[in-house]
Amino acid sequence: MAKILIAEDEPDIRELVAFTLRFAGHEVVAASNGEEAVQLAAREFPDLILMDVRMPRMTGYDACRAMKANSELKDIPVVFLSAKGQESEIQTGLEAGAEEYLLKPFAPDQLTDRVRAILSKFGK
Repeated sequence: MAKILIAEDEPDIRELVAFTLRFAGHEVVAASNGEEAVQLAAREFPDLILMDVRMPRMTGYDACRAMKANSELKDIPVVFLSAKGQESEIQTGLEAGAEEYLLKPFAPDQLTDRVRAILSKFGK
C-alpha cells in the first residue's frame, strides 16, 4: 500500500488517523507540526500527505506552499484535514496547492475511502 505522512498537532487525532490508515494497510509517518512535516516529506517522499491547517511552528498552508515550491515534493498530493470549513479557509488551502480539503470530524471509513480515491487518481 501507500506511504502516508500525517501532520497533526493534536496527539489523539494524529494517533486515530495513523491507526485508521495502518489498519487499512498503509505505512504511516507522523509529524506534530508543519515544520516537521516539511522535513519528513523531504526525507520520506510519501505518496500522500494529510495535514492539519492550524499547527505550531508552521501552519499547514505554509508547509504546503513550502512543499509545492520544492521540485522533489511538488507532485505529492496534499490533503488538508480541518475543523474550519469556511469557504475562505478551503479556498486558501486549495490555493496553497492542496488536492482536497476534508472537514473534521470524519468517520474512519470516510477517510480511508477518500485516501483510496486520491491515491488511485495519482496512480498509487
